[in-house]
Amino acid sequence: MRRPRVRTERGFTLLETLVALAIIGIALGAAIRASVFGAERARDLQQRTLGGWVASNVVNEVLATRSFPDMGAAEGRSREGNFEFTWVREIGPTPNLSFRRMEVKVSPADAPDEIVARQITYVSRVTR
Repeated sequence: MRRPRVRTERGFTLLETLVALAIIGIALGAAIRASVFGAERARDLQQRTLGGWVASNVVNEVLATRSFPDMGAAEGRSREGNFEFTWVREIGPTPNLSFRRMEVKVSPADAPDEIVARQITYVSRVTR
């Protein structure tokens, strides 16, 4: 009677090792892509938040003077955090002559066509 031959070698085959490496490579690539995407979104959110602060500052400067602003457009530059912004303030009429509509649009200084914040408010004529 012949005894069956028992394999004493243990380990992974070359094919199993290559499959495992391919899976690890795909997982690491997805993880790196997700972290880059998250970093870009965080920077975008920071820029939009700071742009909103710039818009609020421009509106509050007009409101703090308690004056009835003239209609027309004005623009300027402002720095908030590590970002440089350009803003455009447009003041227009409303059906009620005692109010004016003020819209402030904020863009990054290096991308003036991209609006990161917009604020609209109404300014009333102050009677003294």
